[in-house]
Amino acid sequence: MKKTLLLISMIPILSFSQKKEVLKYFISKDTLAGVKDQNGKIIVPAQFKIYSDLKDGDPVQEETIYFDGSKKGEAKEKNTWGYVYDKKGNFLYRPFFYDNGADYFNEGLRRFVKNGKVGFADRTGKITIEARHDFVSYFEYGYAEFCDGCDWEQTEDEHKGIVGGTWGIMNTKGETVKPIVKRSEKDREIQGKYYAYPFQYNQKEKTILQFFEKQNKTLSELYYVNVYPLKSEAEKKLVFEIVERPKENFPYYQINTYASAKGNMISDRFKFMVSEDGKEKYAIDFNEKIPFDQWLNNEIKDAIQYQKDNPDNPNKFVK
Repeated sequence: MKKTLLLISMIPILSFSQKKEVLKYFISKDTLAGVKDQNGKIIVPAQFKIYSDLKDGDPVQEETIYFDGSKKGEAKEKNTWGYVYDKKGNFLYRPFFYDNGADYFNEGLRRFVKNGKVGFADRTGKITIEARHDFVSYFEYGYAEFCDGCDWEQTEDEHKGIVGGTWGIMNTKGETVKPIVKRSEKDREIQGKYYAYPFQYNQKEKTILQFFEKQNKTLSELYYVNVYPLKSEAEKKLVFEIVERPKENFPYYQINTYASAKGNMISDRFKFMVSEDGKEKYAIDFNEKIPFDQWLNNEIKDAIQYQKDNPDNPNKFVK
């Protein structure tokens, strides 16, 4: 590990579906991509120019079919990238363009664009929030910022930014929410205002979260071991929340880790998944689903080695 400041990482989580259908991408003679089933039946005709390293015969691994590119004969649509279909070949939506590609799933939802407006879909392709705002941020700690009457414009630092418009905050139901008087450390702060703690759990889900809470001290020391400057114990305390629940072809709870209950995602090394029965626990390390105990041992080894290489690190890991 290297010396680093606290950064928010937005690496997409891979799909871990239970395979029911065998679908494969195919590349036509004119280098356009489509999808066939295991019997060779065409599900989606070859009509997409692909910009990723997709190869002929690659399996469809997610809950939906995604084409990372443009569609033959179709005009470019502002703020979109790629196309999403269901596994029967029905068009679902066009993902929002983000970070040089299709928007990631964050807290189980991904942005899409329809008629110039932004909405949200889940992993199964279901539209959970209709497209009705000119811009919406990704969800973080249960909330997203949206604006109407705004647009992308060039800024002084040569990057495009959202300017103008009327802004608001929505929850994961797409409802506009109002700020409150701060009631607890778990309330979310956005732009200097507070919004109510957005999560609710049944007893089974509370038990799942207790597993991670019992290891809070160890996990926080592992995360902050390479963070500068010195953090207090209160600042290092982590918060674990279930942001996605089991659904068809996705039999897991997803647990995100947040720093000091401020609602800031800290690292994709600290995203977890728990099986629907609560027995199997995994860490998601970029593209891999790793058994939790194995991941924890690897993190401890890395932390110990980091402290040997950097004995001046202010936030110590104590085994």
